[in-house]
Amino acid sequence: MSIVSDLKGIAIGLSNNSKEILKRLKKTEFVKDIYIAGSSKDDGKENELIPLQKPREILLKKWQEIDLIIFIGSIAASIRIINSFLTSKDQDPGVIVIDNKCSKIVPLIGLHQSNTQNIAYQIANLLGGEIIETNNSNDQSFLNLDSFGNQWGWERSGNIKDWSKLVIKQAKNEEIFCKQLSGNSLWKNSESGEIITGINEKEIEKPDSTFHVSVFENHETTWHPPVLWIGIGCERNTCKELIANSLNNLLESRNLSKYSIAGLATVDIKKDENGILELAKENNLPIKFFNKEDLSTIIVPNPSSVVEMEIGTPSVAEASCLLAAGEESKLLEEKRIFKNQSGAVTIAVAESKNQYNPTHGEIHIIGSGPGDISFLTNNARKALSRCTVWIGYKMYLDLIKPIKRNDQVLIESKLTEEKERCSKAIKLAEEGIKVALISSGESGFYGMAGLLLELLQKIKKEFRPYFEVHPGISSVQLAAAISGAPLMNDFCSVSLSDKLTPWSLIEKRIEGALLGDFVIALFNPQSIERNWQLKSVIDICLQSRHGDTPVLIARQVGRENQTKKFFTLNTIPFKEIDMLSIIIIGNSQTTLVDEIFLTPRGYLQN
Repeated sequence: MSIVSDLKGIAIGLSNNSKEILKRLKKTEFVKDIYIAGSSKDDGKENELIPLQKPREILLKKWQEIDLIIFIGSIAASIRIINSFLTSKDQDPGVIVIDNKCSKIVPLIGLHQSNTQNIAYQIANLLGGEIIETNNSNDQSFLNLDSFGNQWGWERSGNIKDWSKLVIKQAKNEEIFCKQLSGNSLWKNSESGEIITGINEKEIEKPDSTFHVSVFENHETTWHPPVLWIGIGCERNTCKELIANSLNNLLESRNLSKYSIAGLATVDIKKDENGILELAKENNLPIKFFNKEDLSTIIVPNPSSVVEMEIGTPSVAEASCLLAAGEESKLLEEKRIFKNQSGAVTIAVAESKNQYNPTHGEIHIIGSGPGDISFLTNNARKALSRCTVWIGYKMYLDLIKPIKRNDQVLIESKLTEEKERCSKAIKLAEEGIKVALISSGESGFYGMAGLLLELLQKIKKEFRPYFEVHPGISSVQLAAAISGAPLMNDFCSVSLSDKLTPWSLIEKRIEGALLGDFVIALFNPQSIERNWQLKSVIDICLQSRHGDTPVLIARQVGRENQTKKFFTLNTIPFKEIDMLSIIIIGNSQTTLVDEIFLTPRGYLQN
């Protein structure tokens, strides 16, 4: 899968030296069109399929419709080009400048509004360049008050001038307060979030120094989490306009923000009700349908005997919104009936304890490599930069922590809590948050990818957050690389952990690998609790392979205490082997000469 982005971005190379960088940017989700700066006489021509055009002419056509501009060239030239187009920070597109060597990447304009800073980080990780910070907020570990909520699945309301006042106060090291009444509060656990002072609902807020996180629109600076479920009941064939106008009237009367709507809910006999379906589609909202049996179990303040007689449940609007909102939800607005000549609609509103915005959420399953951060792929770096929350086993998180930003949150878990880790990642993604689920090595080799995808399969496709698996370098790949080329011909890997796989099946796999003369890589070879399995496997191997067959034992590969030692099947030191060890057993063709571990492919025989 690949991320489908609605970001409208262009890249302009200011010289012919930028062609290769432009081509690489064109392959990302950030850039739709690429150009090379030319003179007026060049307009309409192409340079290796890249249009030549004057940068000012491009911007005259594109400035109002694009979200992002990336220049390849000097900062001074880029500033001269955009200077006359700049209006205000809430209207201008983001601007990033990259030098011709792709070594320096500078987020120049739109650091907050256009999320340019985070995009620059992703591009830097993807292209291998160094991010150059010019933003005071980042330098001082401040929270980007007017943009940070986007990465938590929230929408913002309020005047840009009021948000700017908060940003300025923060830049002056003045105390900033937050009154959060709803939504996920994990952001407070980030290093940037820790400097914000939280105040509760009853505390008096300080004017011009407080922003809010709530469903209400009665403040100048508010982030709105998607926690409101709209319960709808209606007469057959009620038009969308009546439903939409009624909902807007109800929201306005209670100062409830439309940005906080998580979805719609109703009874399942309304699956073909066009008015509800059109409203949901127009606003990109999910609909949850419930059967009458489930709805009738919900206690509501305004049950209707008429509705019960007609549908089989005493409540549709109130019951469906409470059921959709889940446990610990509260009814914010009891049902209200709206009528006109075209029909009638009943609407109720419930607030959920948990956010819900799965179309905004993402799960990136990341193979972080064997240890050293230099083995982390650019693809994985980009995904990590994109994600707001990183979830993983503590040791794995510690290895990649040096590239974490101050606004990102780490959630640590124990080695045996794999299912809990995956469930947490899914829950956060369903809330609209971008989550990185970290495995060491390659996530598809005994890692988290399989379990996560098993759990995702249990979620209906239309409610399933976006996911992507990012490959990593496996420890067996690095073990092979530091020892020579033992995996040059066919090989297999077998985990000796029998916690999830019966030992009888593991034995069959070993026997099959021996029968096919595969090089065999052994994962999870031995622990304090599992101290006989490895010896049993070696005994099986000795029934088919010579005792002098070369064997590699690599430990802590890619980490500070990395070791590699060569033995034979006859001389394996079982006491030196643990769960941090990788074992590679050669086949009948494998050789060990001058500590070069090699399984020939057969090229020299032809």
